[in-house]
Amino acid sequence: MFVRLLALLLLLPWVQAFAAPTPQVGFQYRHLPDGTEIGIWYPAAGQPKHQHLGLYEQDVVPEAVPVGHDLPLVVISHGHGGAFSGHLDTAAALVQAGFVVASLTHPGDNWRDESRATHVEDRPKALSGLITYMLSAWPSHALLDPARIGAFGFSSGGFTVLAAAGGQPDLSRVMAHCAAHPDFYDCQLVRQHPGPLPGWSNRRDPRIKAIVVAAPALGYTFGRTGLSGITVPVQLWRADDDHVLPAPFYADAVHADLPRAPEFHDVPGAGHFDFLAPCAAPVPICRSAAGFDRAAFHRQLDADIVAFFTRVLR
Repeated sequence: MFVRLLALLLLLPWVQAFAAPTPQVGFQYRHLPDGTEIGIWYPAAGQPKHQHLGLYEQDVVPEAVPVGHDLPLVVISHGHGGAFSGHLDTAAALVQAGFVVASLTHPGDNWRDESRATHVEDRPKALSGLITYMLSAWPSHALLDPARIGAFGFSSGGFTVLAAAGGQPDLSRVMAHCAAHPDFYDCQLVRQHPGPLPGWSNRRDPRIKAIVVAAPALGYTFGRTGLSGITVPVQLWRADDDHVLPAPFYADAVHADLPRAPEFHDVPGAGHFDFLAPCAAPVPICRSAAGFDRAAFHRQLDADIVAFFTRVLR
């Protein structure tokens, strides 16, 4: 027994020396050739710096050299009126698990410019453009494994990743929905942007192998037929106290109509904006209901998203 213990003690320094350390989170702020604003998070080495990014804060190594090889990629699509930075905590958690993450600010549907907020057909195309950039034009693209790509989307971004994964919405359903529910957020948005709703053509991006969908907008527009083309694994999240996209028309409709049961999470006490990273600014999207701990929720949210993508993008 003594000999075994001595051998273990002698081996321990070697095991510690060769154990893979948790990477630091590198960060790059860039623009695509068409001007689209993006953020890129990736494994790196170096001393992190505290950084403010709009409403949010992060500890990253700015402009560090990316490290690793054969790394999976996750792309992020934000909600209506948002920005690439809204899920930076989830991005950091994925990086620490060995992923590269890229997020875009959707042109015409962001906090600076809502001129094309109802042109949802633009969104999957923009997300696919981000994937193309990361696989071909990003200077460190050789580090990526093009066979392991996931997508995460919140609210309008949830709609976006459903469409990019093969969902086919029937936008003619919006008018009947809004006639019955004129005070719903999406119906107010349609009134604010008058004009015919866009037609739809297939926006599926076969490079996307798994999706995480949180509080998806326009969930009722798909139906069983519209979601029949989604064959990739899906993790689906619903906020149980969502007054922006209330049950049962959005996440519940997607849950009911997906051809394969998703990994489903309902979050008691959560409001719509609790899927955004914790923030302290005096604005509605940073406020949670009394008694709801957004920071604690995000520790679980991020852990579950990391576990899902790690499992399905092996």
